[in-house]
Formats: sequence, structure tokens, C-alpha cells
Amino acid sequence: MSQTAHLQTLLLIEDEQAFANILLIRLSRQGYQCHHADTVEAGIKLASELSPQYVVVDMKIGNDNSLPHITALRALLPQAKIVLLTGYASIATAVEAIKNGADDYLAKPVDTAALIAALEGKQSAVSSEQTISTARLEWEHIQQTLKTNDGNISVTARQLGMHRRTLQRKLVKKPKGENG
Repeated sequence: MSQTAHLQTLLLIEDEQAFANILLIRLSRQGYQCHHADTVEAGIKLASELSPQYVVVDMKIGNDNSLPHITALRALLPQAKIVLLTGYASIATAVEAIKNGADDYLAKPVDTAALIAALEGKQSAVSSEQTISTARLEWEHIQQTLKTNDGNISVTARQLGMHRRTLQRKLVKKPKGENG
């Protein structure tokens, strides 16, 4: 049996070419047969052609957000492991990614060992995170709501049920770390 028969097919959907090249080299060295797409549309087309066992997709590809497309990838590849990578990690996007069908969620820059562990289901980055403080959770929620409202503090304050000045004070105080 040839060595390629043992390879697991992996599709990387990533628009940053330099980062994609690094990941493709690292994952190929680990025995994955890697394919690359630099747009969500090209990734979905390639996924339907290849039926990869693994999909690694960046959350922000050009001006597109890949979160809504995870549902299509999951429908197309029900048995595949889908891992979302992002440079904009938050609790809200992690929850949305998992709800849409991703198996895991990792923040960039990603360590090769952590990515492989996520792909192989050995350790979930989402479930293995350290305990997050309530202040940090609140901060993440405020940031996500503010982003949804295009930075409009008044609308965000109304949605969160707090006074605009209270929200402004909270925005000035960023929580220290994941545990504090």
C-alpha cells in the first residue's frame, strides 16, 4: 500500500497566503494530504469535490465572515472534523461556531500541536479553556454587542439594558486576564 493511501485529506480555507503556506507545510509533515482554498466559495466547492476528513477554516476571509458558512460545510461533510481559526477570538463567536457545526475553535496564532489535537479530537480548545471570570465574560459580551451595532454606544447600552455612561465606564476598564 502506498504512503498516500494512509494520508488523511485536509482542506484549509484561509486567505492569508503566508499563514496558509506555513500551516500546509506543518500539516503535510504530520501526514495530512493538504488542499487549500483562499475564499469560502472556493472552499465549499473543493469540499464537495474532495470530501475531506478535516477542514480548517479561518473566520475572517477577505471581507467575508465564514461563521454562517460552517453550516453548509457541516451539511456537506457530516463526518468531517471542522476547526475554526480566528484572530478575533471571543466567547460569542466560539459559541456561534460550535452551534453552526464546528467541532472546535482556536485563536491565531495557532500552535501545530494544538491544531492537531483539535483535529483528532484529543482535546477541545473550547472545553479545555481555563475558567473565565465573569468580568471577562461581560467584557466579551459587551464587545460583541458593540460590534454588532457598528460601535454605536447608545444602541448597545439599550440592548444591554444599562445606562450609556455605565457602558462607557465599562469600556474603559478592560478585565486583566482569563482568570481575574
